[in-house]
Amino acid sequence: MVSTALERGHEAVALVRRPGSFARRDGLTEMIWPDVTDTAALTRVLPGADVVISALGGAAGGPTTVCADGIRSVVTAMGATAVTRLIAVSAHGVLETHDRSLYSRAVWANVAERMRDKEAMEPLITGSGLNWTIVRPPKLSDRDPTGKYTAGTDLPMRLWSSIGRADLAAFLIDEAETPRYEHAYPRITR
Repeated sequence: MVSTALERGHEAVALVRRPGSFARRDGLTEMIWPDVTDTAALTRVLPGADVVISALGGAAGGPTTVCADGIRSVVTAMGATAVTRLIAVSAHGVLETHDRSLYSRAVWANVAERMRDKEAMEPLITGSGLNWTIVRPPKLSDRDPTGKYTAGTDLPMRLWSSIGRADLAAFLIDEAETPRYEHAYPRITR
């Protein structure tokens, strides 16, 4: 996502756990944020930002609260700095999309702890008073960008539904540049 933003001529501040996560590039500022509950660090870096894009993700296994804890910090820092636009990556299969479909049952069987974290995160966003978009992709893959994907609020997700991270990044930057899904939950698939 950072590369996509930079390629389109935007300046980006990347919050990372470890220094040197990105190669130095014009327009990129890397900020170390090892503790997602450190609201003060965000409050120092957000002034002047047009949009915050959150792609927080929890640990591969076991209980996690990184998404909910991180968004709690983000919402507080945004309120303190008058930044109002938030785009957050969640997952298809949370809250009202947690249905009896084969897709939803499979994802919950495999990553239930991460899904619970996303379910705790979303109400923090929707109740924030911010201008939000919550993107609910299916399974993410590391495939090359295709530029071919479908987005919408009512797309059906199948067991084989997926989206490449590069195409998801393009969609997130598109939404930041030209909002189409304010106060909505778009889904995206290839």
